[in-house]
Amino acid sequence: TDEIMQQEIRPLVAVDIIEQLHRQFAILSGGRGKDGAPIITFPEFAGFSEIPDDDFLNVVTYLTSIPSLEAASIGFIIIIDRRRDKWSAVKASLTRIAGAFPGNLQLVFVLRPSRFIQRAIADIGIKLYRDDFKMKVPIIMLNSVSDLHGYIDKSQLTRELGGTLEYGHSQWIHHRTAIENFAMTVKTTAQMLQTFGTDLAETELPNDVQCTEELLSSHTDHHSKLKDELKLAVKQGATLLTCIREPVTRSANSKLSPDELENVATVERLLAQLDETEKAFDQFWTKHHLKLEQCLQLRHFEHDFREVKLTLDNLMETQAGFADIGDSVTRVENLLKEQKHLEEKGQEPLEKAQSLALHGEQLIQNNHYAVDSIRPKCVELRRICDDFTNETKKKYDILGKSLELHKQLDKASQWCEAGIYLLASQAVDKCQSQEGAETALVEIEKFLVTAKEHQLSNPKEFYNQFDMILTPEIKANAQRIVQKLEDVQEMFDKRQVSLKKLAAKQTRPVQPVAPHPESSPKRASPKITRPAAVENTSYHFQVRRRGPAAQNRNHDWYHRQYQPRLQGLIEKCISKSQGHIINELIETERVYVEELQSIIEGYASEMDNPNLVHLIPSALQNKKEILFGNLPEIYYFHNRIFLKEIEHCIENPELLARCFLKRKEDLQIYEKYCQNKPRSEALWRQCGDSVFFQECQRKLDHKLSLDAYLLKPVQRITKYQLLLKEMLKCSKNSEGTAELEEALATVLDIIKSVNDSMHQIAITGYEGDVSELGKLLMQGSFNVWTDHKKGHNKVKDLARFKPMQRHLFLYTKMLLFCKKREENTDGHEKTASYSFKNSLKMSTVGITENVKGDNKKFEIWYNGREEVYIIQASSVELKNTWISEIRKVLTGQLEACR
Repeated sequence: TDEIMQQEIRPLVAVDIIEQLHRQFAILSGGRGKDGAPIITFPEFAGFSEIPDDDFLNVVTYLTSIPSLEAASIGFIIIIDRRRDKWSAVKASLTRIAGAFPGNLQLVFVLRPSRFIQRAIADIGIKLYRDDFKMKVPIIMLNSVSDLHGYIDKSQLTRELGGTLEYGHSQWIHHRTAIENFAMTVKTTAQMLQTFGTDLAETELPNDVQCTEELLSSHTDHHSKLKDELKLAVKQGATLLTCIREPVTRSANSKLSPDELENVATVERLLAQLDETEKAFDQFWTKHHLKLEQCLQLRHFEHDFREVKLTLDNLMETQAGFADIGDSVTRVENLLKEQKHLEEKGQEPLEKAQSLALHGEQLIQNNHYAVDSIRPKCVELRRICDDFTNETKKKYDILGKSLELHKQLDKASQWCEAGIYLLASQAVDKCQSQEGAETALVEIEKFLVTAKEHQLSNPKEFYNQFDMILTPEIKANAQRIVQKLEDVQEMFDKRQVSLKKLAAKQTRPVQPVAPHPESSPKRASPKITRPAAVENTSYHFQVRRRGPAAQNRNHDWYHRQYQPRLQGLIEKCISKSQGHIINELIETERVYVEELQSIIEGYASEMDNPNLVHLIPSALQNKKEILFGNLPEIYYFHNRIFLKEIEHCIENPELLARCFLKRKEDLQIYEKYCQNKPRSEALWRQCGDSVFFQECQRKLDHKLSLDAYLLKPVQRITKYQLLLKEMLKCSKNSEGTAELEEALATVLDIIKSVNDSMHQIAITGYEGDVSELGKLLMQGSFNVWTDHKKGHNKVKDLARFKPMQRHLFLYTKMLLFCKKREENTDGHEKTASYSFKNSLKMSTVGITENVKGDNKKFEIWYNGREEVYIIQASSVELKNTWISEIRKVLTGQLEACR
């Protein structure tokens, strides 16, 4: 119906009736009557009566539609030239015009036949048949063009009618076609600009840098193309205007006819419309382009913020790990060096954070639209920088006091040892004389003066000065030394009392006696002892390593045992490639097993080596299972089981597929390994540059670091499917092909399962337990529209026309809707996470396979169509795959209910 309506109301254009116009049986020369009425001329045309009614009506309708409404309302003047024809032609012309002319008529002039007889017949005929023509306007019969000049000025008549009006029919058709084409171009251009503007207004701003850059580039390119179209249209209009004005330009005496003046006005009006459209579009584009550029600035700012924030958080976490204040001078000095290194390491991130905060403030000053998002991030960056700086200063203060404490404790300990040595070195027999006692007193007094130099005159005050920074261990050590100081001081006091008695004048001889045991220090003999040489009993982890000789022996044994049979088999096979593939599989499997063994023995086991424990960073302590995952389980399976089974396939290649089918469940261990891989990589980035790993790599003589070897299991599981594909090529249409195809499908299913599980562990925000949702069947990204019956109409409209990018996870019990987010971590590749948005229980959903108008869409409805989700896949094949899987789930539930 719409198409029929459009056809009915669509005006005729010259292109539609170009052939009929070229026949020139009716023309609009551009002449006007004395009152401005447009003149339509019907020149002599031999086959006028043979013109089909539709052609005649179309041409007359088109000609009457050209003059302005004001001119057409005056009424048309018709000139019928039949000077060389008969009365029958005049009659036929008048009859056809009377019955089919669509416009208002003012006058009809008929140039009657010039021959005498026909003229007489015409005079009689017009009197007899005037009423039959049913014309409400006068019909004036003229004998010659000179009679016509009495009614119409010569300047408004063409040369064929004795006038001076210049008229070229071909040029007239060309001008009309060009004007109509230009009008269509203006309309199309305006529609394109309007459509583009609508698209721009409805565009949802992306959430990452790359998509924003692509959107900005795409919109800019489209804008440039539309600007080119505008320029081309303006150029087309200017050229057309020049062509219409050409007669006036060529001759100053020439004047444009009223119709030509109307053509000029039409083109100028169209050009003005183009200019107004372009200005409005440029104004809108300026605003939109600014918003896109600000969006790109925001995405760059957010991206940089996430990177800087992550680096700063790691710095703060590392700094928080520096809780140790040291238990000796050497340890504290090392901690100060580590703190200094951390401070230097943090300078660059801090400068980046300050610079980024300053950049954010500049964006705010430049009236950025996302002020509410930028300002909190700037505040957060400055807060973290201040926290790190303040915490660093606090650490320096604590470590400085700790260093001062341990230096004083060391000095106090040394002073005690020196005091004990002094007391022990004073011979008892020499102190029995007055002179000897006085000498010993002088030595003691000199030594006690040094206590003031070391600020140890008041041990309790010294202890209270550092009480707030002491750990229980250091506090116990400090108490022990303070107690030791008090003991030594007590010893000196008792010795001084004894010596002063001996130094006094004696009235009787005093028998020399040894000092009472109670007055002696309860210490070991103050002899200087060296630490006993510690026997070098380095702990060796007993592992079985394959040295070069052992590897050569194994290699020789392998060739003696298998190579002759392998070569014989290859010679018998139609295709030698199959044997090469099996040989490659076995050789690479052996290398893979040896590499796994070297990782476990050279790295994992060494983490338990007491001789290397001091090299292991604190962040790696008790995290062996995180770093290596279930690598020992993978090694055990391949070394004890899988390698031996595929070695038996050398003589029987057809058994290879059965190996994979038989071990389908065992190969699922790779899923667990890959799920742990992100945690392992994060731990490696934190500790990979430690001395422990460098030492292990040096011992193993590995050219690559551990992280390269930890990728081997991921690479291996994907290598199997490549080898199986090669085997399929070699054994096409032969026995065992079906099993190989099944084995390949099994490996691909394992890889898919691993890939799906990697996506599953990245789901965030889901409050339930994902493991309770059943098996993960499918996952992928789609465009999603939502429709809620109970929602506000406006919200429903928005939901219907604005798709959301959602990542769907299909489980046997639930369908999860998540939003995919990608973030850079520590400058490494982007890692995806999936923010949970919604979920549907599979027991309460229905599905509609086909959505009208798009074969890539399907519907999932919930609670009796209370909620409807329209889902658009990237391809028909993907849509059909999902529908098939959902149908299986629903069918399984139905059968379970039955």
